[in-house]
Amino acid sequence: MNRGDSTMDTTQDGAAPAAAGQLAVQGDGVHKWFGRMHVLDDVSFEVASGEVVVVIGPSGSGKTTLLRCMNHLERIDRGRLLVNGHLIGYRENAKGGLTEESEAEIARQRQEIGFVFQQFNLFPHLTAIENVALAPIRVRKVAKDQALAEAGQLLGRVGIADKRDAYPRQLSGGQQQRVAIARALAMKPRLMLFDEPTSALDPEMVGEVLEVMRELARDGMTMVVVSHEMGFARGVADRVIMMDEGRIIETGQPGQLLDEPAHERTQAFLSKVLH
Repeated sequence: MNRGDSTMDTTQDGAAPAAAGQLAVQGDGVHKWFGRMHVLDDVSFEVASGEVVVVIGPSGSGKTTLLRCMNHLERIDRGRLLVNGHLIGYRENAKGGLTEESEAEIARQRQEIGFVFQQFNLFPHLTAIENVALAPIRVRKVAKDQALAEAGQLLGRVGIADKRDAYPRQLSGGQQQRVAIARALAMKPRLMLFDEPTSALDPEMVGEVLEVMRELARDGMTMVVVSHEMGFARGVADRVIMMDEGRIIETGQPGQLLDEPAHERTQAFLSKVLH
């Protein structure tokens, strides 16, 4: 299935089980500084529900920071960033400015956003199934038996049901990353964020993680993926966003952006990545 054949509009033809026109993420003039470093510079973009967007660009271009702002792991300094229809991490105050939400409210917002990191961040003293079931039990207050049953189903979904009782040290890198994906899915998120999920894997393990992500895309999961895997971007993404020096410099369907990029910076970047 090539999701790159879908239209470029924010409302995707057949790209969702969600309602047409519904936005999962909306950024409007987002700025972020680390000291004097302007990491995100007036970034505006939209992601429709059910859409898969792959963000590419050189190291230091702001890709990971943008992703982390979508989960309020990093605070934005200016602009508006809405996730699932609501300001993420902030509320509008009486003066029209933004006031940061309470930690409890931010934690509630994050329940609808799955995040898969470069490193697997599994608890080493818990088995695979226990890693997956922990958050539903602790955060959503799901009964332990139900959480374990659902965790077992998710491990099956990512292709490692037979590893349910294995500890992270007994798993390959690809298997650990699939547990991490199952753990994110256990919270039943409406949006999945992936920060270069294959970058820490040996080359032979990359394919098994990308296949899990392809299955999620086929199931209609809304996904924003920071990745250098251009084959995945070409075959699965609805749109590709190119970032450089904290800005979105180009966006388009995979076939158009990867094969006929308009911006010379995109051309230079792709010439190094694709050849």
